[in-house]
Amino acid sequence: MIYKLTKDASVDQLEEAGLGPNYAQRDSALFYTNSSGVPFTAAYIAAKGDPIADLYEDIAAEEKARATYQWLIDLTDDVDLQDSLKFLREREIVHSLRFREAVEILKDDRETKKIF
Repeated sequence: MIYKLTKDASVDQLEEAGLGPNYAQRDSALFYTNSSGVPFTAAYIAAKGDPIADLYEDIAAEEKARATYQWLIDLTDDVDLQDSLKFLREREIVHSLRFREAVEILKDDRETKKIF
């Protein structure tokens, strides 16, 4: 989406939008950062090793992504972009629901008596 929205932008337009430093270093290639410009790092991926705790972490990530997509939808009046973002937002909702179902399955299994 970012490429599609910026592919025909002039250098002046990119600079006006605050993308001048990115253009100077990477042309129009994407560089993954948060909204404050902090680069993505694998340290953001959390895993405890407990399936239930890890699923709750996944649920939180899906809900944060859902909220971000909604904020992006609210920031644009481009209908085609909104449609794409709505699809992605709905996908996050479904992921969150499936993770919640998995948590319940694991909780039920944890409480059943095991005979070996």
